[in-house]
Amino acid sequence: MLLVQDVDLTPNPQALKFVINEKLLVKETRNFKTKEEAQNDPLAKGIFEIAGVVSVFYMDKFITIEKEAKVAWGQIQRPFVEFIKNFDKSLIPAENVSTIVNSEEETALLKKVNEILDQRVRPALAGDGGGLEVTGMEGYTLKIKYQGACGSCPSSIRGTLVAIENLLRREVNPSIEVVSAD
Repeated sequence: MLLVQDVDLTPNPQALKFVINEKLLVKETRNFKTKEEAQNDPLAKGIFEIAGVVSVFYMDKFITIEKEAKVAWGQIQRPFVEFIKNFDKSLIPAENVSTIVNSEEETALLKKVNEILDQRVRPALAGDGGGLEVTGMEGYTLKIKYQGACGSCPSSIRGTLVAIENLLRREVNPSIEVVSAD
């Protein structure tokens, strides 16, 4: 049975991170910004049924929910905890192994960038209830998309972007530029 073990605040005032007692996904992240996007994912679709939910992000052992500003968390938390307790984890769609790019397909630069992101950036973002997807790399311009609590958080929009760019310039290549793909 899935249970909510903890609730963490995120830097985004409209998002909470719910820590679950079991792994939901091993490698993938799932990010849904609308109810329509979640139609083929029973977990996300069910969460969107709760009034006031505007986005759902989940990976590993947590789910981040973003709510409408006018809705109180009390209206969402109780129905969410009940939904999770009764949700059959086997209904979560299987992970798509083809999204895991093999090293021959990656350029050496992009491979190094992803290693740094995996080691230093993604764990920190996950700690705040969010994630980061690399959507492409053209020359030295890295395109990223924030997920979960980071998707609409004011601090991620500029501050985190600059921090990631500075880290990659120091660790990988001084010419790297990081831009938001949103």
